[in-house]
Amino acid sequence: MMKPVILTILLSLLFLSCTEKKTIKHPNVFRYNESKGIATLDPAFAKSQVLIWPVNQLFNGLVQMDNQLSIKPCIAKSWEIAENGKRYTFYLRNDVWFHHSNLFPDGKRRVVTANDFEYSLNRIIDPKTGSPGAWIFNQVAENGITALNDTTLQIKLKNPFPAFLGLLTMPYCSVVPKEAIDYYKQDFRNHPVGTGPFQIKFWKEGEKLILTKNPNYFEKDEKGNPLPYLDAISITFINDKQSEFLEFLKGNIDFISGLSPANKDELITRNGRLNPKYKGQIKMISQPYLNTEYLGFLLDTSKISNKNSPVINKKIRQAINYGFDREKMMKYLRNNIGIPATNGFIPKGMPSFSDEVKGYEYKPGKTRALLKEAGYPNGEGLAPINLTTTSDYLDLCEYIQQELSQFGIEINIDVSTGATFREMVAYSKLEFFRGSWIADYPDAENYMALFYSKNFSPTGPNYTHYANQSFDDLYQKAMNQTVDSIRYRLYRQMDRIIINDAVVVPLYYDEVVRFVHHNINGFESNPMNLLNLKYVSKNN
Repeated sequence: MMKPVILTILLSLLFLSCTEKKTIKHPNVFRYNESKGIATLDPAFAKSQVLIWPVNQLFNGLVQMDNQLSIKPCIAKSWEIAENGKRYTFYLRNDVWFHHSNLFPDGKRRVVTANDFEYSLNRIIDPKTGSPGAWIFNQVAENGITALNDTTLQIKLKNPFPAFLGLLTMPYCSVVPKEAIDYYKQDFRNHPVGTGPFQIKFWKEGEKLILTKNPNYFEKDEKGNPLPYLDAISITFINDKQSEFLEFLKGNIDFISGLSPANKDELITRNGRLNPKYKGQIKMISQPYLNTEYLGFLLDTSKISNKNSPVINKKIRQAINYGFDREKMMKYLRNNIGIPATNGFIPKGMPSFSDEVKGYEYKPGKTRALLKEAGYPNGEGLAPINLTTTSDYLDLCEYIQQELSQFGIEINIDVSTGATFREMVAYSKLEFFRGSWIADYPDAENYMALFYSKNFSPTGPNYTHYANQSFDDLYQKAMNQTVDSIRYRLYRQMDRIIINDAVVVPLYYDEVVRFVHHNINGFESNPMNLLNLKYVSKNN
């Protein structure tokens, strides 16, 4: 028989244990999957969305973008622009700290100064770093980044560049401590030390990455409450999209982004709406995405192997643009996720987008008339055109191939792998190719740069090798214009020239599509498809 004293002790312990279980708060953890894996957490190499998402949780820059693409203060609380847009002076907060690290005195934290930004930005420029973001600072004058004191940073440009503030919102421009770079060197990718709302806790590549709340984060919400709300972020690396989708349905992942063959027809209807069976369980969030999907023509006769290629003829290019139904394409191949590109090259969602720029709609009579004017009635005598794509866009290309065949326009489709395809496009080896352009910053200069004659690939993004003096003059004029409304008007004029010359075949303006469980609060989207988790909370 158990002694009374021992029994009393055991009952007390049981009571305390039950009480503790009731009062323990479940961690507020947000979980998502990255099917493509994460190669680095160093912001100097955050060149793709896969890398930008986690880096955005760990680091901050001088400025940041809100969901409306407006430039807002971040570590810089204010700034001044002088000398006709060639001198930027940033005034920094004095209450921003790097994450705790044993590299700092007493193994604690250290305040961020303007010297840290001078070091961090020059590190991106330094060829030894090998950052793919070095181009951001092409307009910066030699030795143009200077810390004037602990809280004042000055950047001088060689020429005015109105989009410069937008460039500074990119993760490349995050502040990092020199001590950590000096100590870890290339292995900083595994040991990131930043200022962001979350800090690294655990990372086993290919299995799991855990970021925990930064208790000393400097930003607060509108009510003065400290950010972030979440306790942690857990990232898994399931590379199979079907398995990822099943984990989402089981509730083991809190959100998925975009559509894939594994989930497209299950999650949404043909009209692009959430499947009614998931009402009350899943929220679908969608909005315009700053991404234009297109087909591009190589217009440089010195690069085209077939000097008589039909793509050199503007009327043929225009005929192709009129020769297929974009709305039908979006309905049956994309479940209406995306907007048919019947305006210009600048996508919907960009501040300078305008319905006033009229593009191409399906007009079979116009296609036939243009072919006749070009000397190829009903396509007779017209040489076949080779269109090169990657496998993930093959269905779109086959649809266009079928539509154009009714006019006698013969399209041969070549499928190439991603790396090989990108190299062939960059080195002007394809007469007709599938392309997409996702904005790096919220200014249409990002799109117009693809057609500026001084940006010929492979050193620039002008993959079509399009050259038009009127376009170039407008581009230069826009770069010297600091008034947004006037600059936007110039962009629209440039966009009309591109459309009239049929340099490309705009297909659709993409959309951000996210699916999230109903217990997630404060989860939003934006036209850049950035992942911002500092305002997110979760009901367990």
